[in-house]
Amino acid sequence: MWWLYALLSAGFAALTAIFAKIGMADIPSNLATAIRTVIILIMVWTIVLVKGEYKGVGQISRQGLLMLALSGVATGCSWLFYFRALQVGKVSQVAPVDKLSIALTIVLSAIFLHEAITWKTAIGALLILSGTLVLILK
Repeated sequence: MWWLYALLSAGFAALTAIFAKIGMADIPSNLATAIRTVIILIMVWTIVLVKGEYKGVGQISRQGLLMLALSGVATGCSWLFYFRALQVGKVSQVAPVDKLSIALTIVLSAIFLHEAITWKTAIGALLILSGTLVLILK
């Protein structure tokens, strides 16, 4: 079932790039990111409140909270740079290069989470890296 969520994520991520490029035609990328973030905040907290998941807040460990905070900072930085890249570049180039994060995640998951890298995963990561190089090198 995870793959269905991953496919939905990919589809919505594609729409994110298209809608963002059109939406920030006349505004700074940081303002566009801020507007998008407010919408996400409202949407996600509405879901948490409706599902009653807010009750678990008190059970989050300090380490868990720290890691979630760092994840939030990383996400914020990613969004700010992504929207700036979208504003000055072509969506058809920016979005695929952004997906280099997949190959980086594979390497970092092996280093920090001690996840095994299979041949299939390694080949996939190398193909992503190769595709990124094709897009950014002249």
